[in-house]
Amino acid sequence: MNAEPPVIAGEAREELRARLRALGFDEVRFARANSTGGSSLRGWLAADRHADMDWMERTAEKRMNPGLVLPGVQSVILLGVNYWTDAPPGAGRSGIWARYALHEDYHGTIKPALAAAGRVLEETYGADATDYRYYVDTGPVLERGWAARSGLGFLGKNSMLISKTHGNWLFLACILTRLEIEPDPPLRRKPPAAAGEEPAGLLCGKCTRCLDACPTQAFPAPGVVDARRCISYQTIENRGVIPHELRAGIGARIYGCDVCLEVCPWNRFARAGRQMLLVARQDLAGLTLAEILAMTPARFAGVFRRTAVKRLKLPGLLRNACVVAGNSGDVALLPALVRLAGHQLPLVRAHAVWAVRKIAGEKSGGLLATARATEKDEMVRAEYAAPSV
Repeated sequence: MNAEPPVIAGEAREELRARLRALGFDEVRFARANSTGGSSLRGWLAADRHADMDWMERTAEKRMNPGLVLPGVQSVILLGVNYWTDAPPGAGRSGIWARYALHEDYHGTIKPALAAAGRVLEETYGADATDYRYYVDTGPVLERGWAARSGLGFLGKNSMLISKTHGNWLFLACILTRLEIEPDPPLRRKPPAAAGEEPAGLLCGKCTRCLDACPTQAFPAPGVVDARRCISYQTIENRGVIPHELRAGIGARIYGCDVCLEVCPWNRFARAGRQMLLVARQDLAGLTLAEILAMTPARFAGVFRRTAVKRLKLPGLLRNACVVAGNSGDVALLPALVRLAGHQLPLVRAHAVWAVRKIAGEKSGGLLATARATEKDEMVRAEYAAPSV
């Protein structure tokens, strides 16, 4: 009869932590892989706050029960990569990019280190460690929940994991394993709201800066984000029309939104990480809005190769650029926008029409006369017929 593998604790656990940190991870923490409390996730999905991200609903049971992802799982290894830089990018000439987007796609740069972490487990613990699962923000697991359990941070009122060391600026990855590793303790200041769940804003106190600063009021309650109103969802995940009532709030944000992260007071402790698993692409902020509005598929593929922006595809970026251009009020962009009002895709045409009307006002009728005369798509025609913007 085979003996049960020992619990990895004490010096053995710290040696494992050190070996994983040596691969480039800024944080390594451990959590016990018991089922998470699922009431908040179920309620969030039931309220349709996941918008059209149907994959969240399809994988809900796995997210709440890691045993459905890896039968016999005992532990979750949480890995954090700090993407803070001491010189914040600010608004580029093309608009504001989410801080994480100014790197090569972190999924690709972190994944090799995860594979190496798996090899560390195999080499150290042999047959007991040959079956595991690892993910970089793409698997059916609740990384932020596990990270909070492991003490890597706490879940803030902005629904993000907030680290006492790194602020809001951590990429999260995880490994599910059948190894039993002594868990790290969570951060605690008061009892949990319910079994297995942390209260929203554990260490936020009375601060509501993130809730107050959201340009589109995407937080119906502390710790709850409604994706339908979130700029990150609208400019990245949404493949369709950006609702009229949210466009002004998008402002100059061309890809993603960091407002609820940036205003958090915990960021005063943030310092630049080792950057071992990141490849900076600060050059993206140097693009002009005119360059993006004139971008061809070949140019898009070349500029955004290996970046997260590539997943948006050119039509999505043009849609976002039209909204940013409209909000800018820059009349120098009108020729490019009028040209896009004749784009082959209705999605691009619709947002270009909105932008021209917003910038040119009463003069937009003459500028758009040719495009309007041949427009047959109902979505685009609705933009022409909408009340003045």
